[in-house]
Amino acid sequence: MDTSTPFSRYLRFRSTLEDPFVELDLSHAELVEADVEAMRPGLAAALTAMRALEGGSVANADEQRQVGHFWLRAPGIAPDAETGDAIRAAIDAVESFAASVHSGAVAPPEGGAFKHVVLCGIGGSALGPMLLADALAKPSAPMSLTVLDNTDPEGIDAALGRLGSLASALVVVISKSGGTPETRNGMLEVQRAIEAQGLAFGPRAVAITTAGSKLDARAKAEGWLMTLPMWDWVGGRTSVTSAVGLLPGALIGMDVRGFLAGAAAMDDATRSEDVYNNQAAMLAAYWHHESRGRGERAMVVLPYKDRLLLLSRYLQQLVMESLGKELDRAGARVHQGLTVYGNKGSTDQHAFVQQLRDGRHDFFVTFVRVLRDREQGHFEVEPGVTTGDYLDGFWQGTRRALRESGRSSATICVDRIDARVMGALVALFERAVAIYAELIDTNAFHQPGVEAGKQAAAEVLALQARLLEAVTTDPKDVLTLAAEVGAEATDCWSILLHLAVNRRDVHCAHRQDPARAVFRRD
Repeated sequence: MDTSTPFSRYLRFRSTLEDPFVELDLSHAELVEADVEAMRPGLAAALTAMRALEGGSVANADEQRQVGHFWLRAPGIAPDAETGDAIRAAIDAVESFAASVHSGAVAPPEGGAFKHVVLCGIGGSALGPMLLADALAKPSAPMSLTVLDNTDPEGIDAALGRLGSLASALVVVISKSGGTPETRNGMLEVQRAIEAQGLAFGPRAVAITTAGSKLDARAKAEGWLMTLPMWDWVGGRTSVTSAVGLLPGALIGMDVRGFLAGAAAMDDATRSEDVYNNQAAMLAAYWHHESRGRGERAMVVLPYKDRLLLLSRYLQQLVMESLGKELDRAGARVHQGLTVYGNKGSTDQHAFVQQLRDGRHDFFVTFVRVLRDREQGHFEVEPGVTTGDYLDGFWQGTRRALRESGRSSATICVDRIDARVMGALVALFERAVAIYAELIDTNAFHQPGVEAGKQAAAEVLALQARLLEAVTTDPKDVLTLAAEVGAEATDCWSILLHLAVNRRDVHCAHRQDPARAVFRRD
């Protein structure tokens, strides 16, 4: 096909989803037809693997689990009727519960109405709902969303402090196992704060968890309002189309069915074997070409819309947790990955775009362009020019400036930001990640590094418990304490210093000099 002019190249390297409208434009990338043809066998194999995945093949070999987040927006393709029925029932339960909260049929036991959602979760159990709230919540939203996604005491205090009274707070706790420390800690902190205000916790709490988990048992024992399912075939970073994203979304007024329909439409379009018209395949090809299939360049995500500020954070987890792997499927040490960072346009034209244009060529860009400037109204800041015209002009200017410096970009263009479009965007990136993982022969659906970090944290807390027993009224230095607990002095020093700063019963003398420091306990 002729690609000798900019417009003919645009027509060749453009693919669209019509409803909702999503366009992928690779005309400003270095990708050429020969590159796509060279990857065609790999892309064909990846699409075959995707069909097997959707058919119920085991994808997470570590845990012998299927990966079925694609079924969440199309229950009819689930591998068995029971699974499809469970998905439909969960969607119905989300909508019914949200409607009951909005109508006042479900209300705080002390009276009044629920006006705020306090969500305890981490990773995908927080980033997905946060993205949806930022993108889709309107000023007239029936409820606000506050997320406790870290085990930072000051951060928790600040978030709850902004709410003031918690009488109108509905608490949603999201944890597959019920044992995730950050989520458990957030739950316990908000429970303490609610009860300190003389309010009941159980009748204003909802659990999203696996049947039979610790959290499920707690919710039943304490009389929580309801429990919604998580399934072992849905990973956290791909859980936004499950109750994890749907319940918070529904509570803030999101069109749940529209969100799922948008995701399903993108899923359907990106099953196409015509790679030039398969946006996920072409996006994965673009990533592979730019990163040399080795993650040699980072992906900068620049959405030109304030409501998509959190998109880069959401994609950091989705992409980096899925692709950042030490080993390939054959067990060879490959240290794969794809670094993601970004913020928003045009803000970053006054921040890091200077380096993107003139500095190290260690990146490629994915722009997100939104055609509709605002829902209604038209205001010109100068004759014939609106603020939205400036924003779009900055996108075009930045893209052109990068191209003139030999820096590649892709642009994902949508006509507006609504639930259908957000569903389509989520599905596009989920499928691009899965296809890219097939191209580099890594498993996108396990996370051994994350589990290693959790285990290491547990070992630190076990060491802390031993140190607390070893610190007595008799002052002891770090080396003595380390010898008593059988650990490295440097590890003990970090723990002891934190204890001394935060616990009234642990004291440290000579804190400025670790070699002389001594610790005692009241």
